[in-house]
Amino acid sequence: QVHLVESGGGLVQPGGSLRLSCAASGLSLDDYAVAWFRQAPGKEREGLLCITRSGTNLYYEGSVKGRFTISRDNAKNTVHLQMNSLKPEDTAVYYCTTGRETCANNWKFYTYWGQGAQVTVSS
Repeated sequence: QVHLVESGGGLVQPGGSLRLSCAASGLSLDDYAVAWFRQAPGKEREGLLCITRSGTNLYYEGSVKGRFTISRDNAKNTVHLQMNSLKPEDTAVYYCTTGRETCANNWKFYTYWGQGAQVTVSS
């Protein structure tokens, strides 16, 4: 059985940084692409970026390019989402997802999802 567990969310001031982690069990993340989506209250789930099997970051949301990056820690079967220069509009629940070998910017194409991590950016 596959489980993805996110951690690292919380409250941060504008301009601050957070690192979210997504730890997997039941599969090896290095065999798959891993993406991050977010959903703010009253809004649809939106794709942010994805890391390919070879480690390339593909960006789907222009507002996070240059601020967010995904990295892999294969020894721990974990991926990290580093978020810098956070803005109030980044406030949302963040989800990691996987289950496909290539990246895609459509949440319906992914099989496995974490429970979500709340990120709140506010002074």
